[in-house]
Formats: sequence, structure tokens, C-alpha cells
Amino acid sequence: MSPETGYLTEDEIKHLLFKLDGDNKKIAVLCLSTGARWGEAARLKAEHIIQNRVTFVKTKSNKQRTVPVSAEVAKLIADGKRGLLFGKASYSDFRQILREVKPDLPTGQATHALRHSFATHFMINGGNIITLQRILGHARIEQTMAYAHFAPEYLQDAISLNPLRGGADA
Repeated sequence: MSPETGYLTEDEIKHLLFKLDGDNKKIAVLCLSTGARWGEAARLKAEHIIQNRVTFVKTKSNKQRTVPVSAEVAKLIADGKRGLLFGKASYSDFRQILREVKPDLPTGQATHALRHSFATHFMINGGNIITLQRILGHARIEQTMAYAHFAPEYLQDAISLNPLRGGADA
């Protein structure tokens, strides 16, 4: 799926979170905050959240990945819980609500919609492509480069980050 077709706008995200509840809403918040896949989030246990950091242990690549979250998100998903965090989550219910919010989502892409939304908005908001690669757990930067064009004026860094800072005087 190309990121252009599979991500939610800020308004769609607000609408989705309004319609979701319980564990489905918590997983959606976590995925939108970390770029996690639905399945990675659904398998989380309380011990995977330590000091506002989430460690995804059962990932697609079988490599652990740790992503920081805000205190508010950590409290929402793990406050006072033990064991499996989202035992009442229903992916099929989530997918149905997602289809209502974004009916033009390509078939079979619901599972990655939150991950693509995270990555796309990360770049739109000025995120670094290498940081995004690490957050998403991509082994190769080429996988992450699909999101690079969402960075506003990302080539403008050539002016602001060069040793002369855009000036012509040595």
C-alpha cells in the first residue's frame, strides 16, 4: 500500500477515536502514538510499559523495538493493569468502524492504516526519516523512504543545516 492512500487525516483520526471505545480505542491511540502494527499492540502486556516507554516484543521482524510515549498515553493504556493489556480488543469491530470513517481505504489495508497515519503525520510535522526508520523497526531505509516526500520542504534543510547556514560569506 502506498502511504498516500492508507493514512488518515487529522479530522479522520478525531472521528475514528470518537467512535471507538474501550480496548479498541486504547490500541488505536497506542498505534497512532508509536507506529505499532495492530497485532503488536494487541499482544502487549503491562510489563512492556516502563517509564513511559513501550517495548514491542512480538514484532514482524522478531526484533524488539522500544518507543517512548507521553505520560498521558502510558497512563491510558497501562495504569494499574497486570498481564495482557487489551484482552477485550476486537480487530473486526475496529475495522468496521474504520471503514465507516474512511470508506475509500483500499481493501486489506485496515491493518496498516494507523501505522501509515503515524508515519505520514510524523514526516508532515517535521520528523527525521532516520528516527522514523528506527521507530517503525524497518531494517532498510528504503522501506521508510516512502514517507520522505511528506516532509514539508525537507530539502530546505540543505540551506539551514549547511556550515554557512545559507549565507554566502565565508
